[in-house]
Amino acid sequence: MCPRLIEIGPITVYSFGLMMALGFLTANYFLALELKRRKLDTAIANNIILIGLIAGVVGSKILHLIEHWDQFVADPIREAFSPSGLTWYGGFILATLFIYLYARRIGVSFRVVSDAVSPGLLLGYGVARLGCHFAGDGDYGFPTNLPWGTDYSKGTYPPSHAFRPFPEITSRFPNGIVPDSTPCHPTPVYELILCALFFAILWRFRHRIKPDGAMFAWYLVLAGLERFLVEFFRINPRVVLGFSQAQLIAVILMVMGTLLLLHYRRVAVR
Repeated sequence: MCPRLIEIGPITVYSFGLMMALGFLTANYFLALELKRRKLDTAIANNIILIGLIAGVVGSKILHLIEHWDQFVADPIREAFSPSGLTWYGGFILATLFIYLYARRIGVSFRVVSDAVSPGLLLGYGVARLGCHFAGDGDYGFPTNLPWGTDYSKGTYPPSHAFRPFPEITSRFPNGIVPDSTPCHPTPVYELILCALFFAILWRFRHRIKPDGAMFAWYLVLAGLERFLVEFFRINPRVVLGFSQAQLIAVILMVMGTLLLLHYRRVAVR
């Protein structure tokens, strides 16, 4: 792991920040291509990505603080301004709301905008997830003996700390401590692979996916499916029926996307 890539005097380039930037650039690139194909002004791509970046980070931080309210109350300044601690679903919800408002302001259909964003957003998210992998910030998975198990001992949140709240795992190790060198599932890499696959599907068939809004509906289904599957390997607490909070939200996304697709199909049949 390499949380810090380059240090030049007081300037430090962090792998998490770099991959986040590359993720947004990836999403911006494919959004511009889609807007061009749809004969829309490609200049709005930069505005949409900027809105998504700001609202995404703010929303991610807000949801994280809500989820970890006790820590926030104990040290509000540190928790609020810490660069770590971002919950993606919070960012997605707030960014979607602000992009909707922006689309209305410029007089462009939100369905069209959301469709154009969807393929690149999937791939950009997967690229950004590599930042968590390189930083070793605790977003990895359970211990594994698979050949691609990854050593996160040099990460910002090594296994000896990350697994403390999970007695079902710590009980397998001497003194209840998971050694930092324990190979773990590289779940951010799993996410990149799934996101790249789903991106390729949407990108390949984007000309055929009709009507406006259907691409975004498929995005909801695929993004939810990706997270639902990967969560089986991640070290998140299980809250209901053995599922994590992220999996429950993923199910909601998949249901919403499916209902939208059924709605568009009924409308098309009429």
